[in-house]
Amino acid sequence: MGALMRTVIVILASVTTAFAANGSVMAGSTFLIILFLVFVALIITFQFIPGLMLFATMLKSLFTRAPKKASETLSEKPGEKL
Repeated sequence: MGALMRTVIVILASVTTAFAANGSVMAGSTFLIILFLVFVALIITFQFIPGLMLFATMLKSLFTRAPKKASETLSEKPGEKL
């Protein structure tokens, strides 16, 4: 158990240097990041509008009565043909 704990401590101690990066590598790519975020926002927007239309159509069909069929209005039995 002691060897396992020492191994975990050594691994964690060596990994902490990865968190010390300052992010200066991405300083020149801000325009591309903004362009990518705008592209993602456009995709979300153009998928949201048809989704709202589909949702409104679903609600409309749930809360309206179905029209009567012609066979039901002729006062005939459902299994009987003309």
